[in-house]
Amino acid sequence: METMSAAVPDGILAPREQDGSAGRVAPAQASEGCPHCTGNSTSYAFVYAPGRIEPRFPTIGVEKEFAQVVSRADGKGKTDRELLHSVISARENRYLARQLCWVLTVQGIETYLLRPRDPGDIELLVEALRSSPHPGDLDVVIGVRGPVAPPELCNGLMIPIVTFDQVYSFDRDALVKAIPRPSTVAAKEFQSAAAELFDRIIQVTDNAGATDENRAVNYLAVRYSAIYAKTAEQFGAGKSLTAVDVRPSALSGIRRVVDVVFAYTDRATDVVEKFLVRVDVTEEFPFLVTKLSPYYDR
Repeated sequence: METMSAAVPDGILAPREQDGSAGRVAPAQASEGCPHCTGNSTSYAFVYAPGRIEPRFPTIGVEKEFAQVVSRADGKGKTDRELLHSVISARENRYLARQLCWVLTVQGIETYLLRPRDPGDIELLVEALRSSPHPGDLDVVIGVRGPVAPPELCNGLMIPIVTFDQVYSFDRDALVKAIPRPSTVAAKEFQSAAAELFDRIIQVTDNAGATDENRAVNYLAVRYSAIYAKTAEQFGAGKSLTAVDVRPSALSGIRRVVDVVFAYTDRATDVVEKFLVRVDVTEEFPFLVTKLSPYYDR
């Protein structure tokens, strides 16, 4: 299996060690304390969602407590965002981080309310809070989607709760620079091609990372470097990326497998060349079934 993790610098897409627990086929019947277990009538589904993590005040009491802490902090010369970051990041204020609501916004829309499965993973949320946000910043949340939050949980915000197991926080430029570049492609051309493909995948309409199709392409976008190398190679040959299609695989049976097909069209002849990669999306963490290879329509 070919992934980008080995070539990515520390802190960029480098996964923490997991506890070895595996998910069940989604949607599953689960209790809030054990989304992979069965036993009640609530339906859960896996999420692999790209977006931006932002804090929210759940109540006026928490907001007032934050204001008192800010009043004792040295805020001279800091923007509101920088002050928020310095206060929440301080170890002595970790209790505030635990009190806040943490929301994943997807294309500017509040989409999920985040809760760590392990309380210690509150650190992942704090680390996602940037002092100077950039338009290219992105957070990828991997977890299990549960019920819609009741209005009293987060100041009336009623969106699905996601219990997460992993968060990747990075910016697009750092990701693109970390992708292994084929020796046959110049650095500038490769970075342009990789950036275009990444944007194409991540900015798919309604990509909340909750369907098998979206989870598969989101996984490939941050974990599989071969799609970037192939896109750069095709651009160099005078071809355009004209489609990224996802469909159920003929290999699906007990496990759910999807085919992700990348189509490139020759700009001069209109001849289409396709490449396929198969992804298993049965469990919470997708993985490759087959590497990128030529694909022919039947």
